Amino acid sequence: MRRIDVIGIGLVTFLVGGGIYLILQWVGLDTLSAGVWSQVFLVAGLIVWVLTYLFRALTKNMTYNQQLKDYEDAVLQKRLEELSPEQVAELQAEIERERSQDNADDTLAASEKASSG
Repeated sequence: MRRIDVIGIGLVTFLVGGGIYLILQWVGLDTLSAGVWSQVFLVAGLIVWVLTYLFRALTKNMTYNQQLKDYEDAVLQKRLEELSPEQVAELQAEIERERSQDNADDTLAASEKASSG
């Protein structure tokens, strides 16, 4: 985030808080109550923002993680394009062998579980 973005967010937050304060005064609250309630709204907004940030961080749905995944995908795609057709066929055969082995392992584990239960 750039410095100007931080300044802009701070200015908007300040103006929104002042706007809420003025609206609450216009609705009929006294100065003290309008100040307290405008702070309540701003703190509630801050808490919601922090919770959304935590949710994105825990689900790894953040800009850095997405950029890293895109980079890794691009590197793998580039490596795949550099392989000869024979190497691609060999790689596909190896993947199929691994899938077959995984399926056989899953079938064996399921049959052992069924026979032991």
